[in-house]
Amino acid sequence: MCLICQRIELIKKEENPYFVKELETGYLVIGDHQYFEGYSLFLAKEHVTELHHLEKETRLRFLEEMSVVQETVAKAFAAEKMNIELLGNGDAHLHWHIFPRRTGDMNGHGLKGRGPVWWVPWEEMIAEEYQVKGSKLENLIATLSKILDQMIEMKG
Repeated sequence: MCLICQRIELIKKEENPYFVKELETGYLVIGDHQYFEGYSLFLAKEHVTELHHLEKETRLRFLEEMSVVQETVAKAFAAEKMNIELLGNGDAHLHWHIFPRRTGDMNGHGLKGRGPVWWVPWEEMIAEEYQVKGSKLENLIATLSKILDQMIEMKG
């Protein structure tokens, strides 16, 4: 079983501390590490490796929900710009990386100017100091959940 499928199983058992909300086609979770505060993921419910492997109606709904999720993350974490990526090279299960970006979010770590999140060395992004837990995690989840509920209600 892939790592993302394992995490989805933990959501189903109510044992995934990063779980925010279930949507029709996927699960919204807060990233384990918050180098970029508000970093979230949208995990496809279906275990497929590519977007084009989803049935057309599911694919369109998944993309629509991802759009709502990324807008939610942008609003919840006051993003100036959003970086959204669908990679799957490491974990071959359809999932979006959603990064809210702000001016200077890379400056404090020896990186100047603007650039993709992947300019930050992986080891730094997942350093212990950026692992989120406890009340900080609860606050991130509460903020994201509240805004997502508002967005869903508004889009009706």
